[in-house]
Amino acid sequence: MNKRITRKQFLSLAALGGTSVMLLQPVGLTSQSTPAKKPKGDPLSAELVKEWVTKAHSDPARVKELFEQEPRLLNASWDWGGGDFESALEAAGHVGNREIAQFLLDNGARMNMFCAAMLGRLDIVKATLDAYPELKSSGGPHGLKLKHHALKGGEQALPVLEYLESIGAS
Repeated sequence: MNKRITRKQFLSLAALGGTSVMLLQPVGLTSQSTPAKKPKGDPLSAELVKEWVTKAHSDPARVKELFEQEPRLLNASWDWGGGDFESALEAAGHVGNREIAQFLLDNGARMNMFCAAMLGRLDIVKATLDAYPELKSSGGPHGLKLKHHALKGGEQALPVLEYLESIGAS
């Protein structure tokens, strides 16, 4: 399967830095064989993202309605100012809204350590902190710590809270 490159491809590669560039170009992998990127579409409106994140604190019916209307909201984040970004999952997580958090996760939201703490997922929290122990006192949205999230998780998150306390998390 010895594919040759065209004269045009050779000249393009040579223009980029000489023929040595050809050695870095895998045979048969040309711009013609690279799949086109799927267009992302227009950016989500700021008002819609703000409503999404705001409602994710306490309104499961509206969250589901907004998700049906615009599934791209799933991992959208709102900046409350000064780089204090918050996603819908993080909103549900820091107030202990298990129903909304589970809905978002069931639909493919990106899990994070703070939500895992609220949900009582000791396996995720422990594995993350074993790999990155310095994160034990990191802040999530609004600067709220892991212990805050574990407290909001109630009885189901008690093992996480006990673990965090045992390792001196703030």
